[in-house]
Amino acid sequence: MNLEKILSISGKPGLFALKVQTRTGFVAESLLDGKKSTVGLKVNVSLLSEISIYTVDAEKPLTEVMRNIAIKENEGPALSHKEDNAKLVEYFSEILPEYDSERVYPSDIKKVLNWYNLLQSKGLVSKEEPKIENAEEIKESVVEEVVAEKAKAPAKKAKAKKE
Repeated sequence: MNLEKILSISGKPGLFALKVQTRTGFVAESLLDGKKSTVGLKVNVSLLSEISIYTVDAEKPLTEVMRNIAIKENEGPALSHKEDNAKLVEYFSEILPEYDSERVYPSDIKKVLNWYNLLQSKGLVSKEEPKIENAEEIKESVVEEVVAEKAKAPAKKAKAKKE
């Protein structure tokens, strides 16, 4: 499951796929209705790949939680986010038994299940372990880019103080 280009945009329902970056922001396509919209830089946007769920010990990435749901449901739809809070909490504790019930609210559980069901309906969930292909090549290209950027940047010259 790759959530690298899946976004949650504050004030807009559903999830969005990042399409193109522009000078003033980016273009996102809604996973609900397929409509494209431009989003400015001042809007609060969250990448699903950067979201974590609090557990008793540490934080679990959302991708792992989604994978746990996919395993439990055999990549099928999860419990509806419209169920009552007691059912949602019971279901979520089956998926992630070590979640921190004091910091993860029923509204958070509803959001995770709603997102999972939306991603599942689009065929974007998987119970497979995520793999990074060509990891060495990616690392080398990033190092080359950083070296090239440093070479382009002009060196700062120290100015002599006049006394």
